[in-house]
Amino acid sequence: MRNDSEIVTDRLRIRAWTESEADRAFFHRVNSDPIIMQFFPWQLGREEADEWFDEMVAHNARVGFGWAVAEEQATGRPVGFTGLAQTNGAKAAGADVETGWRYIPEVWGKAYATEAASALLTHGFKDLNLNRIVAFAVGANSASIAVMRRIGMTARPDLDFDHPAVPDTHPQLKRHVLYEIFAGDPRT
Repeated sequence: MRNDSEIVTDRLRIRAWTESEADRAFFHRVNSDPIIMQFFPWQLGREEADEWFDEMVAHNARVGFGWAVAEEQATGRPVGFTGLAQTNGAKAAGADVETGWRYIPEVWGKAYATEAASALLTHGFKDLNLNRIVAFAVGANSASIAVMRRIGMTARPDLDFDHPAVPDTHPQLKRHVLYEIFAGDPRT
């Protein structure tokens, strides 16, 4: 998501991360909770989360867009880590920009990920002039794959890949499925 913008949906406000303790603490939570991180080979301690937070905020400032925080409009409570960002792992699949999400379990089943991802696709195509956006996940992550399908993305099994950041000690998390959507696709 563009750093100087804010996206408001029916129930969410998606905004850039700030240097606040509240944002840092939430970032740590979504990167350390074993339930949220079940499809990742790591859970971050607070020091590691703070280091990654600083790197992410600096990277977002350099490129002008990146990962963001989703808050409930009604309460202002942060509920998710989401956004549009330059890809890491899917470079091998020719992907440049990805969308993704991690939401706290208390809001699972409320379609927040779908609501935010749909708005982010619109933002990416209209405001960032992107041509293609991808999403990828471990093949067993049926909830994330369902979001990809609901927002109109298309599976590309020919572009599935072994994520280079996943160590060989976690073979069940290595293989990722890739979905994509283009500007001008019927959903957009």
